[in-house]
Amino acid sequence: MKTVLILRHAKSSWSNPSLADIDRPLNKRGKNDAPRMGTLIKEQDIVPDLILSSPAQRARKTAEAVSEYSSYEGQIDIVPDFYPGDPYSFIETLASLPEDYQNVMIVAHNPGLEELLYALAGESARLPTSALAQVELPLDYWRDLDDEVEGKLLNLWRVKELR
Repeated sequence: MKTVLILRHAKSSWSNPSLADIDRPLNKRGKNDAPRMGTLIKEQDIVPDLILSSPAQRARKTAEAVSEYSSYEGQIDIVPDFYPGDPYSFIETLASLPEDYQNVMIVAHNPGLEELLYALAGESARLPTSALAQVELPLDYWRDLDDEVEGKLLNLWRVKELR
């Protein structure tokens, strides 16, 4: 079995309207919520083998905070196709991974992540900022992943529900 952790980036700042969307930083709430999700990942014993992130600053900073607070020991791979991201770019990237990765996290954006959750698990769920979905896939090999695979949503955590 393979597992995908789907994490929407933490809350970002709109305080500087001259910044390009890709350059928007986390706001105060986002800087608090991302570490909380990292701690949850550690507590749930679901630390990923690999973290893949959108190149957007808010996603990268979320991935970095989650990495630190979950005790993730690997590197964070930046995937240009994850910005803005659609379910097929996520699936194509996952399908190209080496088989030694069992549990992979994607940190990116909506609506692509909600569409990915639906494509992988047949679940329509709202993913607000910092939401984390855990999807189990009935696969031995990433190369077998496509939008026809019927995974199972194991858990869905929203940061507001954790407070």
